Amino acid sequence: MDTESGTPDERKAVRRRRQELTLRPYQVELLKLQRHLEQQGRRMIVLFEGRDAAGKGGTIRRVTRYMNEKHYRVVALGKPSETQRTQWYFQRYVEQFPHGGEMVLFDRSWYNRAVVEPIFGFCTDDEYQAFMRGVTGFEKDLVRQGTILVKLYFSVTKEEQARRFDRRRSDPLREWKLSEIDVQAQEHWDEFTEMKYRMLKRTSTNDAPWTIVRSEDKHLARLEAMKVILNAVDYVGRDPAVNFVPDPEIVVPGGHELAIMEAERIRDGRFTG
Repeated sequence: MDTESGTPDERKAVRRRRQELTLRPYQVELLKLQRHLEQQGRRMIVLFEGRDAAGKGGTIRRVTRYMNEKHYRVVALGKPSETQRTQWYFQRYVEQFPHGGEMVLFDRSWYNRAVVEPIFGFCTDDEYQAFMRGVTGFEKDLVRQGTILVKLYFSVTKEEQARRFDRRRSDPLREWKLSEIDVQAQEHWDEFTEMKYRMLKRTSTNDAPWTIVRSEDKHLARLEAMKVILNAVDYVGRDPAVNFVPDPEIVVPGGHELAIMEAERIRDGRFTG
């Protein structure tokens, strides 16, 4: 069956199957990367940040679909306990860090303090400022001591985010994804944009740069995120037939994103994305 024949559901299933097949070569390469980390005893951390409904979770599921479960973990921490609130802020994240030969994927990370927490009043301004002063040194030490760190920020338009929220509201299989924070995300859109800008300006460094992934098209965002992860490690056995070159329309270096945002502010008097 091609994508032009059959019922709408059948055409959708065919299209989805074809999309999944295009990911397979990269999923094979991810297995090679995982094997390389294991053999070399290397540690790798991948941060998945971005707006709500930007496609972080779906990308993580595709990245890890065929991986050896013994050598990776997905970490999605909830609210800190009262005890954790009294600890060094990074402590509960450090406790989840990889050992040699392991990859850890953070579905949201310590960067909660750079965006979500200050917007919703979950931290004080002093706590926010202390985080912004300290995080670059924290990551520099992490990288200097041999951890491979990849920081991905998934970016989606306001209109697409609203469409995805509406789908969650109307689909009983997805409504569990809609949190109270999600409900408020649209009305706080400009605040999120401002905090994103500050975060990129301060924390996209030579040691630990941000990579922006445009995720209007979820499938392409997943594929391109895989390329970014694979390009972070010089592993053995790369397939020369696989295209590892990121699509510049989807994958944007943090510094370039800052330039785009600053140009928007000059042109329109405010950030528009």
